Amino acid sequence: MTQCSGAAQHPIPPAVQEAYGTADLSSMPLFGGGFINFGYWQDIDLDQPLSEHDRICSQQALYRHVLSAMAPTEGLRALEVGSGLGVGAAVALEEYGFAHVTGMDIHPQQLRRAEQANSALLARRPERLLFAHGAAENMPFGDGTFDCVYSVEAAQHFRDLGAFAQETARVLRPGGRAVVTSFFVPDADPARTGRLAELLDTFATGLDVAHTVPLLTSSLERVGLTGVSVTSIGASVWPGWDRWLAGMWEPGTWPRNFLRAFREGTLDYFTVTAERPAV
Repeated sequence: MTQCSGAAQHPIPPAVQEAYGTADLSSMPLFGGGFINFGYWQDIDLDQPLSEHDRICSQQALYRHVLSAMAPTEGLRALEVGSGLGVGAAVALEEYGFAHVTGMDIHPQQLRRAEQANSALLARRPERLLFAHGAAENMPFGDGTFDCVYSVEAAQHFRDLGAFAQETARVLRPGGRAVVTSFFVPDADPARTGRLAELLDTFATGLDVAHTVPLLTSSLERVGLTGVSVTSIGASVWPGWDRWLAGMWEPGTWPRNFLRAFREGTLDYFTVTAERPAV
């Protein structure tokens, strides 16, 4: 594990500390398989009863959606920002032919869990997989270290998207690619923030930040990244996520409001891609 002063300069917000520390979201039935994301349900039949296998497949599918957006990936060096238990980084390494994958997380407990969850892979391929301690806003890597930087459902926790964009551009080599997927406010309407806090406890408590997708795209462009593209994938995320939640939460409880927020246009799920111009 790589330790860095950069992470210390960005203290973990209390709600994030709790969720990924003692609460350990990865251990909850909401998730499964070591993943912590809402899932990409496009190829799963939502009219049939959902199994834990379906849930894990949905989370793997979200990673594959992101990793495929960086193709071709064979022989490249990749960084995952907010890697959690590292099972997505393992998918990247084993299925996409990367020469090396680094999973970076700000939470020390998550890094310890990642090393445990991937102990066999680390033993087999110690030169190709690394878990590093660092903040999205201050990454502990040299300029131009990576061919690809990606992040899967972590950006909603970042406190400074501008600093994240700056660091992404810095650690990418010329010609490198970045892909971010997470849930964002779809526009700059200031009323959205208050509405999300009304609907969803994760925004009310500060676990999630109501970033707008225009803020992310403008931040990426401001630091010189080009070809910035935005795709809504909410239709492949929110109905499936709500269908899974229905087995644990009654209608009218706050977790069921993710789908409501999507339907009323307050929140959506996006994939954003960009490139660092080649020299």
